[in-house]
Amino acid sequence: SSRRRHTRFEPKSRGLGDVYKRQLGNRIGLLCNPASVDRNFSHASELIRRKFPGRLKALYSPQHGLFAEKQDNMIESNDMVHPSSKIPVFSLYGRTRIPEKTMLDPIDILIIDLQDVGTRVYTFIYTVSYCLEAAKKYGKKVVILDRPNPVTGCITEGNLLTIECASFVGRYPIPMRHGLTIGELSLLINHDYHIGADLEVIPMQGWKRKMFFQDTGLPWISPSPNLPSPVSAMVYPGQVLWEGTNVSEGRGTTLPFEIFGAPFINPELLLSTLDKNKLPGIMLRPVVFEPTSNKWKGSACNGFQIHVTNPYKFTPYITTLRLLQAVISHHGDRFQWKRPPYEYEFERQPIDLIIGDQTIRRRVENLDDIERIEKSWLEDLKTFTEASQKFHLYS
Repeated sequence: SSRRRHTRFEPKSRGLGDVYKRQLGNRIGLLCNPASVDRNFSHASELIRRKFPGRLKALYSPQHGLFAEKQDNMIESNDMVHPSSKIPVFSLYGRTRIPEKTMLDPIDILIIDLQDVGTRVYTFIYTVSYCLEAAKKYGKKVVILDRPNPVTGCITEGNLLTIECASFVGRYPIPMRHGLTIGELSLLINHDYHIGADLEVIPMQGWKRKMFFQDTGLPWISPSPNLPSPVSAMVYPGQVLWEGTNVSEGRGTTLPFEIFGAPFINPELLLSTLDKNKLPGIMLRPVVFEPTSNKWKGSACNGFQIHVTNPYKFTPYITTLRLLQAVISHHGDRFQWKRPPYEYEFERQPIDLIIGDQTIRRRVENLDDIERIEKSWLEDLKTFTEASQKFHLYS
């Protein structure tokens, strides 16, 4: 339809105007955070207020808060009144993660403007899914302003989530690297999981599926505190696995997810047994770092920084599985899986929720061949990749 040709990069001055001239008088809500800006760094809330004076009635915040000020997992934000606009701000990562009727009563249309990072465990997509369910239940319309998948829309990677590992870091059987924009994935969820919300996606102009974020010419604003650059987003689909271990994923440093390590790791030993030909597209540089918070706070950690040399050859998920298995192999006496809680799950192992399959975790710790493990999910990955194409909005 013609509405799918509106620009994303200047949505408020062009795309939204065309949408809402058909719906004059509707009250607007906005799910956003600091990354909800246009190419000129103007925030979506301000642009909406200028375009539709008096109609922005409520704001909604995902994990990490409206200002992305909450650093870690399970650090909640509270409902509040916005300090300048004086409209209510409802937290969707606080006392509830599911929009309640009273939260949606002030609005008719919920606009969602969030920068996803193309990875199954990133919680924004599940906040969107809960919003779709609530919108259907309470008779609200949802409009998603699409944004680039920063790790491209042409590469998928990893196993699909199994139902026993479903959680707030994985509600649906999708791969770790899903290859969709937030708009495309929302269309898939709304259709394939029979939500049936009144959903409209405003697509981008000029985005191609092969683009990494660096190719877009857009400014990178951290969607969450520990993804400070496009490179951190690039390594995240694999490096997030360290969250389920006692190895630091670099939180509490200036290079979260790009660096990883622990006091007990011997980098030379790991390098001596890692086949560089099976770690394409990167260089591993030994580093020592001291986190100022989180795991190993104040302790010198030995590890590596991942330098991405060829993003199209780099396979982040497989790369970190290989690194993880090497640490288990050489440092099994000190290595540990992290214990619960993790993202509101108090019994199941965090690593199972992150990997999304208990069998794969067991095979990794039993030192099964990673190539053989990867082959076990390739058919499912192919099926997902082909089935998801019907929701593609871009070539």
